[in-house]
Order: sequence, then structure tokens, then C-alpha cells
Amino acid sequence: MSGSRIFFLWLFGLALAAHAQPHSLPQPDYSHVGTPDQAEGRRVMEEFRAKGIAGDYYLEFELHVLPRRGDERVLTGQLWGTHNDQGPLSRVAIVTDAAKKTELHLLVQNGPAPTVWSCDGAGEAKLLDVAALFAPVAGTNLTVFDLQWPFLYWPDFDYQGLVRLRGRPTYQFLLQPPKNFSEKYPALKGVRVYLDTEFNALVQAELVGNDGQTLKTISLLELKRIETSTGKQPIPTIIDVRDEVTRDKTRFLVKGAALGLTLPGEIFVPAQLAGTVNPPDATKITPVE
Repeated sequence: MSGSRIFFLWLFGLALAAHAQPHSLPQPDYSHVGTPDQAEGRRVMEEFRAKGIAGDYYLEFELHVLPRRGDERVLTGQLWGTHNDQGPLSRVAIVTDAAKKTELHLLVQNGPAPTVWSCDGAGEAKLLDVAALFAPVAGTNLTVFDLQWPFLYWPDFDYQGLVRLRGRPTYQFLLQPPKNFSEKYPALKGVRVYLDTEFNALVQAELVGNDGQTLKTISLLELKRIETSTGKQPIPTIIDVRDEVTRDKTRFLVKGAALGLTLPGEIFVPAQLAGTVNPPDATKITPVE
């Protein structure tokens, strides 16, 4: 999985804008393609999983908490990304209370054997169990599961054919959680993902509950190209996470990015999660407007 990154599986040249979110799962239309070819679906999924970006990276972001009722609030955060022999690895810091200067620190390992470590800065890092992955992060409707996306590596999935999403043809898949995951969190029956057929990039994911109900929708809204030493690289700058039951939403906005870095390995060690990590030199960070 050379060069793979959390969040960056939304990329690879796709420039779509999503202006409306579905409230229920769309029904596949196989009339023009016949029965979905599972072998072809597996080829598409394996190709998608193999994509990635060379080099480490750093993001500065905001989380805009947009409840259906109530006032908007904004949290700030930082993300350092790399990869190891297991897959994408990210360190995330979110300011949970600016006045008290408190932060939540996460170490997110993705891949076939995903793990997440958490630290509030007041003690040692703790390994999160499956149930803890679905706890709200800092009062948002965003969860660690939404940051990690472990479903991208679940081995069992059904290719459901071609459907149109926001006017574009997409490959539709239903990924099914492993047995040990389902036993610990039975409310999630699967995750439906949509890959753009031209770029094989993920444009939307839907968490599916009982009776096919859409519990949550994760959608790409905007991409922008960031200058690097080897040219311009598109990165996702706006991602929406919408709770389809409460209709509350959290918007992830990238405000600054530094790509093509070489980050020290010690910042991705659980024992160092409570420590402070400085951002790259300001001259390396490109503002995102």
C-alpha cells in the first residue's frame, strides 16, 4: 500500500462538487450493465486501495460543527500523515477547549489491522476498542471511525454495479464488517461506497444500519491543487460528515497544507502521543482559501 494516506483516497485528479446529500440509499440501476461482475468489482477495489501519494504531509484544519438546531461552532486541529508497512498512519490533534488549552490527540493506523490510540494530554495513550470508535469527538457528530475509515480494507464486500451519483457514473460497493467487529458493534451492518469510474476515486461513503437505513453520509465537496516540488497536487479541502438521523453535520475544512515532507518517525509512536509536535516551517505551509 505504498504511499497511501488517510483522507487522500478522495483524490487522484477528481474535481467534483457535491451540493446535495441523499437521505436514503439509492437503488442500483443494472439495466444497462447486466448482473454486476464480482471479479471486475474486486479488480476495481484492489486498484483503488493501491493508490496513494508519495511523501509525508501536514494539514491544518477546522471542524465546523453545524447542528440542525443551535449555533455553529468551530474547532481547530492539525494532522500529520505518513505510512508504514501496515498502511496509512496519521497523528491528529484537535483543540477541544481553546480557553483551557486542552487537546485530544489521536494516533490512527489504517490498513488490514487497524488500531487507534487516544490521549487527552493528561495521561498515557489508550488503545481504543471498537465501541469507542463511534463516540463523538469533542462534541461533534464526527467519530474516530469517520477519521479512520477502516471499512476501506474490510475483505468482504459486494460489488453492486454502476449507478449515477450527482450526474456521474460510479462503481457502487457494499463493504461488510468482519465478524469480530460486528459482534462488538452490531448497529453497523455495512458501509456503501461510491468510486468515480473515470478516476477510481471515492466520492461518497454511507454507513448502513438495520433495514438498509443510512446512518451517516461522508461526502467530498471540494478539491484544490497545492503546489509541491514536483508540481501541483490536488487535495480534499472540504468534506462533510452528516448524521442522517439527526441531520447534524460536521464540516472538515483544510486551511493549510504542506506536502512532500519527511516527518520524524517518533511522532507516530503511541508512547509519544501526549507530547507536543511542532508544525513544519511556515514557509512550507500553503494557505488554502
